[in-house]
Amino acid sequence: MRKKQKWFRKTIFFLAVGLVTFLVLFPYLWIVQLSFKTNTEIMTTPFSLPEVLSLDNYKRALETLKLATMYGNTIYIALFALFISVSFSFMSSYCISRLYFKNKKISNTIYLYFVAGLTIPSYIMIFPIYRITMSLKMMNSRWSLILPLAATTLALDTLLFVGFLRNFPKEIEEAAIIDGCGIVRLCTRVVLPIIKPILATVIVFNIIYFWNEYPISSVLINKEDMFTISLSVSMFKGRYSMDYGGLIAATVLITIPEIIFYCFFQKYLVDGMTTGAIKG
Repeated sequence: MRKKQKWFRKTIFFLAVGLVTFLVLFPYLWIVQLSFKTNTEIMTTPFSLPEVLSLDNYKRALETLKLATMYGNTIYIALFALFISVSFSFMSSYCISRLYFKNKKISNTIYLYFVAGLTIPSYIMIFPIYRITMSLKMMNSRWSLILPLAATTLALDTLLFVGFLRNFPKEIEEAAIIDGCGIVRLCTRVVLPIIKPILATVIVFNIIYFWNEYPISSVLINKEDMFTISLSVSMFKGRYSMDYGGLIAATVLITIPEIIFYCFFQKYLVDGMTTGAIKG
């Protein structure tokens, strides 16, 4: 009876995993098969297989998109925004979780101030960001995106860092301070190597967000030479028509690097989340 129960449980488990996997993969597989269809087939028979496997959509996407320029803009913006976001969020999180205040409510108030940013959608801030960018005369520049994108990720990064650091043992840092380690060396040589799992998690979340971000980019960037990868997809949308085939093919091309990046770093992402859960 026990063997039958174990077999039944395993069967149910694998069926559930298979179902969830199918539900997750189905939208992407559907997009891939749509990318080989003509615009007429996409509109009339979206769920059927393509009658003829044609690469015309991909050829049109490659001819329309300046991939080298767009990838260059996106990588430049993502790396600098990542550096700013991670640096500031780590420093603020370390202060919140390690510095001693005469009034303990001060650290909690600062922490709640940062975390409160999670309750405010970044899209609500588009108009103020636009006005500030116009005042600083930074429109259609990479830095017009780098600073807002870095700012919008501070709340989540602080939440993750503080949650990890508050449960992180202080004995190692105290031993390093006794040995004469300064604050800069303490953070770079002692703390950062130990918090690699959560640091990798923050980096993965931020990179994926920067890669996919569209609403803020569509407001602050108008020049084609400054287009990011996600913003370039709008080139297939005309005033009175839309090239669905080219749009879908461009979407597939855009998501391939993201999937490869996630496959390489998924181990660190899982380690960071599970380590944080165990420490919490």
